[in-house]
Amino acid sequence: MNDRMLMTLSPDGETRTDYVCRPEKAADARDAVTSFVARLHPAPAAHVVQNLLLLVSELVTNAIRHAGAVTALWLTADRTGIHVRISDPSPAYPQDRTPDLTGRTGGFGWPMIRRLAHEITVQESPEGGKVILATVLR
Repeated sequence: MNDRMLMTLSPDGETRTDYVCRPEKAADARDAVTSFVARLHPAPAAHVVQNLLLLVSELVTNAIRHAGAVTALWLTADRTGIHVRISDPSPAYPQDRTPDLTGRTGGFGWPMIRRLAHEITVQESPEGGKVILATVLR
């Protein structure tokens, strides 16, 4: 997994931390989140980190399962929240499905993502596919 950490100064003078990677599996994404939040100051509360880990894990799992891959995962933090941006090659927007209680076809991920995120949007990507933006409050 190629990744990089960036420190930037936003136009309002606030320091922002960005992390960019391309995870091949959910475990890679959880490792990226863990590495990212370890560098944040002040550190997010434990429950925020747990929610972020679950959110990112579900987003990556869905991208791999339904779109075949993750094109990129960006993690950005500012003083109000931790922002997740994930892109994949499929133009299809996430759909609610009846959860499969046998575990064969899923249906739990997207509703869980929507509950964990304070804000979530789905946009078409100019390069093709889509980008999902989700925010977890700090």
